[in-house]
Amino acid sequence: MPGRTLVYFVSDVHLGLAVGDPAEREARFVRFLDSIPKDKTEALYMLGDIWDFWYEYRDLVPKGYVKVFSALMDLMEAGVKVFFFQGNHDIWCYHYFEDMGIRILKQPCLVEIGGKTFCLGHGDGLGPGHFWYKVMRKAFHNRICQRLFSALIHPTLAFAIGKGWSHKSRVARSVDYVFRGEDEPLYKFAVDYSGKHHVDYFVFGHFHVSVDMQLPTGARLLVLKDWMKPQSSNFIVFDLMSGCVGISQNIE
Repeated sequence: MPGRTLVYFVSDVHLGLAVGDPAEREARFVRFLDSIPKDKTEALYMLGDIWDFWYEYRDLVPKGYVKVFSALMDLMEAGVKVFFFQGNHDIWCYHYFEDMGIRILKQPCLVEIGGKTFCLGHGDGLGPGHFWYKVMRKAFHNRICQRLFSALIHPTLAFAIGKGWSHKSRVARSVDYVFRGEDEPLYKFAVDYSGKHHVDYFVFGHFHVSVDMQLPTGARLLVLKDWMKPQSSNFIVFDLMSGCVGISQNIE
């Protein structure tokens, strides 16, 4: 077995959100990235909403996050593969991440890891229902809409709109989401999807709650909690050697 036996999953850090202590949360995320053993790790999957608002223009990206990008570059230069799924807060990434070597994937994405099949994504908009959210999501992902927005809206106004919209979100209001178990659309999606495809693990974010459920198909549904509370550093690590999945809520 090769020396690289670890795969990490992380979601919903919401870098830049002016709730709590944004600088402390960013520093905590950098410590997490620095704590990943570079010689033992095969890949890092960032499952969306790592940034609370990210919008790229052709020649302009949000300022800051230098230490985050530096830590990600250190991982990639050491041979760790870094993947990114767009969340509902950081949809608008185009070439900047890819130019650094970060690979952008689209949900739901089937990935073979250590002989196990993982279905990965941010988790938003999957499953039945949420009609108007899905319409909005489709518009946000539409390249024509994106180009029109970039052409017509000045960056200063665009970032003000984005941050204002973000501050009205559930995470900014600190409203706890109640995952509805078998009634949750994501659960129904996973059951239906694993009935058509062989899947060992579903791993998502988005809901800001920790979920670990066994599906009737035999697959396991895992949802990552967020990083909003001080000292909470939520991530999942999969060991290729043992096939064990570990869930952590604190790296301090």
